[in-house]
Amino acid sequence: MKYIKYLVLGTLFGIILTKSEVISWFRIQEMFRFQSFHMYGIIGSAIVVGLLSIQLIKHYRLRSLSGEEIRIADKQYTHGTWLGGIIFGVGWAITGACPGPLFAQLGSGTAAAAILIVSALAGTWTYSALREKLPH
Repeated sequence: MKYIKYLVLGTLFGIILTKSEVISWFRIQEMFRFQSFHMYGIIGSAIVVGLLSIQLIKHYRLRSLSGEEIRIADKQYTHGTWLGGIIFGVGWAITGACPGPLFAQLGSGTAAAAILIVSALAGTWTYSALREKLPH
């Protein structure tokens, strides 16, 4: 029962993704074909909210619900950043899904999302197995 809040939040997040049409393959294709502003508006809004949230967390030194100070580590740029971004974008364009809404797609009845979830997990496992061997 202590994890029920995560189930409720995840369910609400899935409903929001579904109602905003973020899980729609057609909306994602419109974005990559520059035919609609819909997805760019959502992504841009998320960037602004994230940026403001991080600045507020840092400025007010906010703490987590358990009382610990929230620390946001600086990110180091590597050449793998742009290469990974290209691979991610190509996968997103081909499949019509990024990892965020995969479970919402599955929950809404898109059976092919199960294959994408397994593929995303396999890719994550492969990266973790090869991470130390990859160029930095």
